[in-house]
Parts: sequence; C-alpha cells; structure tokens
Amino acid sequence: MERIEETSIDLYIAHFSGRTRELLEEIRRIIRSEAPQAREKISYQMPTYDLFGNLVHFAGYDRHIGFYPGANGIASFNAEINAYKNAKGSVQFPLDKPLPEDLIRRIVRFRIAENTACEAERNAKKKKRKV
Repeated sequence: MERIEETSIDLYIAHFSGRTRELLEEIRRIIRSEAPQAREKISYQMPTYDLFGNLVHFAGYDRHIGFYPGANGIASFNAEINAYKNAKGSVQFPLDKPLPEDLIRRIVRFRIAENTACEAERNAKKKKRKV
C-alpha cells in the first residue's frame, strides 16, 4: 500500500473502492455515532479518533478492515474478538463478512470510558500539585 500523507479521513477512504470503501465508511459512521466529541485525524497513516489521546484507529486492506482499539480494548472483549484474526492491540474484520457493529460500538464506548478516566486522573494529579 502506498504511503498516505493526507490529513483527511475522507481522502484516506477515497483511495479505496468497492467493499473495502463501503466497510471503511461504515466503521467511520459507527465510531462517529458513538464518539461524536472525538477529533478525527490521520495518525500512523490511518484514520484515528482522538479523545484525551488516541481512542481507536482503523485501516483498509485487500482482505480485511483493521481495527485498533489498543491492548485493553482487545483484552476486554477477548471472547468475542477471538472469532477474528487478532493481536495484542488489533483485530481484523474480513471484507466478506458484515462488520460486527454492536461489538465495535461497545469497544468504542469502553475506550471512551477508559480515556475519560485517565484524563480525570491526570487532572486530579495536576490539582493536587497546585495545592
């Protein structure tokens, strides 16, 4: 795959066609509906959602959509994710199957809660240092 330099997720998705593009648009829609407050950006050359740090990433490939919710996002849903090819911080959703929308939604919600808790902890530590 060629190196993507654009900063727009629209441009990233435009590089794909057919089923890959359809699923990229679908996963984007799912993430945006669960995390409307998250900022879209390109990071690690893939679409990324940022909310108090990286929330999730996704990417298109010839045979699958890669979804990257981090190690905790995978471990917390391990039983369901084991139905797919996966690694410590990623899962591959095959192009020839529907995206597991409910699973993706729950993972995104989990990551929002995780990032929000980390941000609250950082803020509490800052307040404590100022006292």
